[in-house]
Amino acid sequence: MHAEIIAIGTELTTGAKLDTNSQWLSIELAAVGIPVHFHSTVADNLQEMVDVLRTSVKRSDIVLITGGIGPTLDDLTRQAMADLVQEELVLHEPSLEFIRKLFEGRSRPMPERNVIQAMFPQGSEPLHNPRGSAPGIWLEVARDEGPSPCLVAAMPGVPSEMKHMFQHEVLPRLPKSDQVIQHARVNIFGVGESQAEEMLGELTARGRDPEVGITVHEATITLRMTAHGKTPDECLDKFTETRTLINKIMGQYVFGVEDEELQDVLVQKLQRAGKTVSTAESGTGGLLAHRFTEVPGFEACFSGGVIAPTDKAKTELLDISESKLSQNGPVSSEIALAMAEGCRLRFKTDFGLAVTECPEFDPDHSHSSRPSAFVALVGDGIAECQELKLIGDPAIIKSRAAKMAMNLLRIELDKV
Repeated sequence: MHAEIIAIGTELTTGAKLDTNSQWLSIELAAVGIPVHFHSTVADNLQEMVDVLRTSVKRSDIVLITGGIGPTLDDLTRQAMADLVQEELVLHEPSLEFIRKLFEGRSRPMPERNVIQAMFPQGSEPLHNPRGSAPGIWLEVARDEGPSPCLVAAMPGVPSEMKHMFQHEVLPRLPKSDQVIQHARVNIFGVGESQAEEMLGELTARGRDPEVGITVHEATITLRMTAHGKTPDECLDKFTETRTLINKIMGQYVFGVEDEELQDVLVQKLQRAGKTVSTAESGTGGLLAHRFTEVPGFEACFSGGVIAPTDKAKTELLDISESKLSQNGPVSSEIALAMAEGCRLRFKTDFGLAVTECPEFDPDHSHSSRPSAFVALVGDGIAECQELKLIGDPAIIKSRAAKMAMNLLRIELDKV
């Protein structure tokens, strides 16, 4: 048994709005052991909607639809469902009365166009919507293949209405599964996607339980695990075993789980160690400091930061001499270390983190000339610097640089 989700709306296919309903429904279905195999997004075109529905009911046991059940001319879901089963739309008087009273309660006359919301394909059932004027539609579609019909539910596109209707009207009608599907995440930094997959080997093989997938966002790699079991505890045991293997293979590249970001882990480690940090940034415009201040309780370990995008700022705010700047240039390991030491002294912290300027570059020609940035960590007896080659998407360079600096400190704190 598996499900399919169809999101209706030209505003979704044009990119004017983001479809968050399908993501939410997939998570909810997985929680009750129903995997989702397909997501479709369709514009407000009747024939295209019917075509997608025909395909969906043939290949999926459950089809959930969001959107297109309002009163306007472009709300075509109910007509598409009627055409799917070759039935007429018929008026459901109790639903019409509910809609009328809804408008009366708002002291507004009901537009005649809203009558369409009380029309349902012959043989379907209305789904109560206490949060809006659009009832949902429940329809069981007989299929030539197999004895069981496909279960189809159409719900509003408004997330608050859809979620309530799913929980109270749709979910109780769905078949019960003897399985649950759980998800977990492990986050790593400091290694590329292809290298991580090579290191993990058979752990990322398709069909493994739990299945381990790899996604990347701004140089952070997330290992997404999906486990099937009869109980959540059974899935948890599978996650624990696989996390142990991941930690053994990936070692210090692993920094957190679930929603944890590098800054979350760093603040926890600094607090436990009773240590403080300050920052100096040229090319990241304060992003490094911003990441620290996003974490609740940062005040206990993050003392402040300096933004020094010019040589003058480096001299006046971080006490770096003009001769040192002239001799080494603003983008160098020497200046990165000097910036880290300058902020450390300025704020009297245990550690100083720094990011130099990030020179502009053309990503389409970066193979011929690859500029660099430098990140540095300074502490008592510690002076570490790393070079970051500026290649790839310029939009994420600042984030990569900030994460690289934080990762230097994370690894150092792991030694304590």
